[in-house]
Amino acid sequence: MSRLVRGLAALAGLGAAHAAVNTALLRRPPADPPSTARPVTVVLPVRDEAHQVADCLAALLDQRGVERVRIVVVDDGSTDGTADVVRGVHDHRVRLVTAPPLPAGWLGKPHACATGVAATEPREGEVLAFVDADVRLFPDALAAAVALLESSGLDLVSPWPRPLADGAAERLVQPLAPWLWTTTLPLRVAERSPRPSLAAANGQFLVVARAAYERAGGHGTVRGEVLEDIALLRAVKRAGGRGGPVDGSRLAACRMYAGWPQVRDGYAKSLWATVGGHPEAAVLAAAALTLVYVVPPVAALGGSRAGLAGYLSGVLGRLLSARASGSRAWPDALAHPVSIAVLDVLVLRSVRGRRAGTLRWRGRTL
Repeated sequence: MSRLVRGLAALAGLGAAHAAVNTALLRRPPADPPSTARPVTVVLPVRDEAHQVADCLAALLDQRGVERVRIVVVDDGSTDGTADVVRGVHDHRVRLVTAPPLPAGWLGKPHACATGVAATEPREGEVLAFVDADVRLFPDALAAAVALLESSGLDLVSPWPRPLADGAAERLVQPLAPWLWTTTLPLRVAERSPRPSLAAANGQFLVVARAAYERAGGHGTVRGEVLEDIALLRAVKRAGGRGGPVDGSRLAACRMYAGWPQVRDGYAKSLWATVGGHPEAAVLAAAALTLVYVVPPVAALGGSRAGLAGYLSGVLGRLLSARASGSRAWPDALAHPVSIAVLDVLVLRSVRGRRAGTLRWRGRTL
């Protein structure tokens, strides 16, 4: 057992070291981005977002350094007055589009995004930005994202919004997504590699050259994907493009879910698909994380020095990830083993729901 704990602690240490490398290599936006002459189309898919859409649009309309911007709001069957809120925004840059009924084989968000793009005529050198209603862009976000796209030579960048969390459930779970790619994804290799496993993206704020988007087949290529953001990045890569996550902590913020019920149901809809779309692989990945980040801390409680080293490595990895993503670092990182245990519960719930066919989101069966 002591040999196992030493091995697992070593893996946790390697994870922290890799997170340190990624933190240094992470592409960051310029502090004072230049204005861009490139046209930018923002697609904002909404479904029952009456309480969010006005503030999101206000932030989009407050963007600096993007003279040729248009915002397409796609109402995807809202029943709460979302469309009325959008109609109340009187600005020539905003256009409201109603998504047609969901075709067979499509999920809601890919269909809404595809509808928004199809509603616009392409412009030379155009950049597409997909933004969720719960995201609040800071004033230079679009200009900085375009600058990152150009300076990096990438076709798609995913500026990861700063995760906002309130309450125990959110603080335990929400920072895990950026921690996972900071710890496990070799960023520079992943940007160039066509391997599906080397992909991380966040559909909350996704920026892609329209030419690369069209070459990849757009959202039609990922019509049935519950994780359409990662699937879109993979499609761009298959078409010869490059892309990956970048620092978005100074560009946007997002409170993804509010409270345990939303955290539980929100992650249940997608965690089963996080490892290549295979539920069994998701369970194995969760088990591996539990071995590396829960077993050593448990051993530390029994006096194991190796276990303590493993626990501290996990905490260090979380601190580094928090630095990279702008999430809360202290004292939340101390509860990292608890975060992994909660993730296990969410993964099992997601896989069980997938197998039973009971997963639903926004009133639709997935």
